[in-house]
Amino acid sequence: MATRPSVEQRREFGKFLTSRRARLDPKDFGLPEGPRRTPGLRREEVAVLAGVSVSWYTWLEQGRDIQPSPDALRRIAKVLKLDRVESAHLYALSALEAPAAPAGGGISAGLEMLVKALDPIPAYVRNARLDILVWNDAIADLFVDYGALQPHERNTLRLLFLYPSYRTVILDWEQMARGMISAFRASRAMAQDKAPFDSLVEELSAQSLEFCEWWQDTEVKGFDEGRKRLLHPISGYIDFTYVALTPEGRPDLSLVTYIPRQSAYDSQS
Repeated sequence: MATRPSVEQRREFGKFLTSRRARLDPKDFGLPEGPRRTPGLRREEVAVLAGVSVSWYTWLEQGRDIQPSPDALRRIAKVLKLDRVESAHLYALSALEAPAAPAGGGISAGLEMLVKALDPIPAYVRNARLDILVWNDAIADLFVDYGALQPHERNTLRLLFLYPSYRTVILDWEQMARGMISAFRASRAMAQDKAPFDSLVEELSAQSLEFCEWWQDTEVKGFDEGRKRLLHPISGYIDFTYVALTPEGRPDLSLVTYIPRQSAYDSQS
C-alpha cells in the first residue's frame, strides 16, 4: 500500500506539473495560441485533455493533500508528454507505486571483473546516489586516482562541483553538471531512503553557489548516453561517447563507459 506524500513531496509534485505544463505548445493540441499571460497550456486545458475536473487538477498543482489514482496520473503524464524518466519521477513524487532501488548490496565479483577487463576503455560502476563504487585504471587516468580519495569523496556530483580538475578537464562542464543534477534528482525521488541524498544536497549547497542555484530547477532526465569532450593535461583533446548500462537485477547500479571517438587533439583542425 502506497504511503501518503509528504508536504515537501506535494509541493515538489505541484511545481513539477506546473513546469511541464509551461513547456507545452497549444497548437500541438489544436488549441488557439492567442495572447497568453504565461507560456504553455492553461490548467483548465490540461484538466479537460486529461479527463479530470479543473478544480481537482488545480489542487494538484497547489500541492493540496489529495491522492491521485494511477490512472489519473497516467492520463496527466500523457497530456504533459512526459518521457519514461519524467513519468517515473511524477509517480515517485505522488508516492503511488514509486519504483525504488534496492538498498544496500555490494558489487558482485563478476561485475568488478568486467570493469577491470574493459581497460583500456575507461569504466566505473556507480549507484543511484552517483557514488563511484568500482573503477578501472583507464578512468582513473582520465579524471582522478579514486583509490587515493576517501569513500565519501568518490561521488560524481561532489567531484564535479568541489574537485577543480573536473572543471578544467571537462570541456562541457556545465552541461554535464546540470545533467548529473537532473539524474540525481530523479534518483532521489524514487529512493525510499532520501537521507543519503539530502545530506549530499546540503553539503554541496553550502559549498557551491552553482549547485545551490541549479538544484532549484525541476528538470529530470536519464543520463545514460551522450557525448563527452575532455581536454586532458597529458593526452590532450579526447572525444568520447558516454554510455551507461544497468546490470541485470541491479536497477540501483549503472555501468558507465567512456568510448573514445577521437584519441588526440589535432591542432591543425
